[in-house]
Amino acid sequence: MFAKIKEAFFTDSLTIEWNKITTDPFKFVLKNDKGEICSTLETTQGINQKHFNWRGLNDLPYGRYILELSNTEGDQLLKLVKRV
Repeated sequence: MFAKIKEAFFTDSLTIEWNKITTDPFKFVLKNDKGEICSTLETTQGINQKHFNWRGLNDLPYGRYILELSNTEGDQLLKLVKRV
């Protein structure tokens, strides 16, 4: 596991934490429980940055989501819930 979510619940943003610093680009894909892509983001980790705050998720409907994280180290799936 190369990343983790600070909390499994979110409202309008997600905080993603890395277990080590890397310069490899990251790709985040947020899918709803039907497997439809709701939002995507590609970014690189800043120097000495161990977390990233993905904002702008307030327009998504409440419910269950899967966050797909990928970079050169591999892929990772995390289950999330958007709530009030």
